[in-house]
Amino acid sequence: MFKIEELAKMIDHSLLHPTMTKADLVVGMEIAKKYEVASVCIKPYAVADAVAYLRNTGVLVGTVIGFPHGSSTIQSKHAETEQACKEGAHEIDMVVNIGKVLEGDWQYVEEEMAIILDCCRSHGAVLKVIFENDFLPDDTTKIMLCSICGDLEVDFVKTSTGYGFCKNEAGFYSYEGATEHDLRLMRKNSPPTVAIKAAGGVRTLQDLLRVREFGVTRVGATATSVILEAARKHLGLPALSKIAKVDTPTTDY
Repeated sequence: MFKIEELAKMIDHSLLHPTMTKADLVVGMEIAKKYEVASVCIKPYAVADAVAYLRNTGVLVGTVIGFPHGSSTIQSKHAETEQACKEGAHEIDMVVNIGKVLEGDWQYVEEEMAIILDCCRSHGAVLKVIFENDFLPDDTTKIMLCSICGDLEVDFVKTSTGYGFCKNEAGFYSYEGATEHDLRLMRKNSPPTVAIKAAGGVRTLQDLLRVREFGVTRVGATATSVILEAARKHLGLPALSKIAKVDTPTTDY
């Protein structure tokens, strides 16, 4: 069995799709407020507005750094992080430099993480490191990233951005996101002090409960109201009043 409050505090409500307007972001923040989720993960330019909008609601504000491909310079990522933290962001989701990971340039990868982590710590913010597992060819690479994150004592390791699309044999683009294999692998190879965030493909109550069994304590989701209304129904609780849109018009995150 579960408590609705516990499930809500597993969710970072994702507001990151590039087509989202200010009106879309406001609707998304209303969803986050209504269900009292852990946080919104909002586009960097909207951090200050989100902090003001969600003040005293219990919903934290998070944002993304080097998103979605991780290819910015360390200096740019540091500047992004510093600005976001100064504007009140509580949580930072940073994409690793995927090219450097694939090269095996672990010194660069660790240096980048350490600099961003130090910036987060100086502002009391949480750091989540996004691996983008769909781009990584083998478990050895993912385990190495877990090891570096564990040694640095980051707060979370995270599977995906939700935008790491890979071209398949038919010429179409898709992604797997948070797979059972990767979540179990990341939990096994991370110290207990490093939490696991699943992103990409958590769309239903069953999905959320399933990843929780693998040791996940936070998920990125766009289907927040669908998930939590299903949880309320399962517990025999009344549905919360409907708002303008059931969920924000985004891809999975």
